[in-house]
Amino acid sequence: MLFTSFATSLVARQWIDVSKSDRDKPDDRTVSNRATSFSACHTPFIALAVATAVTNLDLPAIGYGTSGDEDGDAWTDSVATALHAGYRHVDTAQMYENEAAVGAGIERSDVDREDVVLATKVHPENLAPDDVQRTARESLDRLGVESVDMLYVHWPAKAYDAEATLPAFDELRGDGLTDHVCLSNFTPELLDEARDVLDAPIAAHQVECHPLLPQEELREYAKQHDHTLVAYSPLGRGKILDHPVLVDVAEKHDVSTAQVCLAWAVEHDVVPIPKSTGDHIADNLDATTLELDEEDLGVIDDIEERRRVIDPEMGPWNRD
Repeated sequence: MLFTSFATSLVARQWIDVSKSDRDKPDDRTVSNRATSFSACHTPFIALAVATAVTNLDLPAIGYGTSGDEDGDAWTDSVATALHAGYRHVDTAQMYENEAAVGAGIERSDVDREDVVLATKVHPENLAPDDVQRTARESLDRLGVESVDMLYVHWPAKAYDAEATLPAFDELRGDGLTDHVCLSNFTPELLDEARDVLDAPIAAHQVECHPLLPQEELREYAKQHDHTLVAYSPLGRGKILDHPVLVDVAEKHDVSTAQVCLAWAVEHDVVPIPKSTGDHIADNLDATTLELDEEDLGVIDDIEERRRVIDPEMGPWNRD
């Protein structure tokens, strides 16, 4: 794995690029270097990420999620801390009711906006076309930005109707308010429908994903259709961290089970976006230094227990 962590004002960030000529060979990837400047107060890291050929979306190996019950000031502090630690992908949502705090954290960090991949999601109640247009602009105002890098359909539920909703996302992209159209919590069938309706390519699909919900079908779908799979709740909200297989692998490497889960995701070309505060912000980022060997991956992938932590009634997998 191509990770390291060091303090310097200039770091070559390494990415995995999928060339268009190799689009049908998802495992044939080449590495390129990009130089990125950071102020001396930051602790940058070399990120490994899957860059999709169709959308040119580059994502750092680990992002920063902001789903939770913390108050606004706490989120502002945590986002600023995460960016100082080296995170460069921040994920929020209308549903989280913290977009203003997230935007304030980005501003406080003094990291250039162009160096941060910023994502938000449209609430499922706001997916009628006019509401998509209006509330997306309100999200930008709260975040204090002119555009976001990634705009998601948060859930294909409530006001969602593919034929009506998705053209509104195309329009927002055409107007320069988002660089990429993204989806969250879709099934393969709903992804197929979305691909048929959208003019824009699907850049990313965000779902719950961790060793006890490995999402093999959606991982394979992402490879076949050239989009990035992003994992929310990659630690299962802490409810999977005592699994004996994960504990054994963690003890073998003298790391935490959380770091094992994050390294597992990265090894499977999934971009985890753990929510974290305090010391866990840096600890999670340190998962990029963990190299899981084939034996580790084998025993983790052989776990038979399945556990979905985020399971609302509106989840499409709960429909008849």
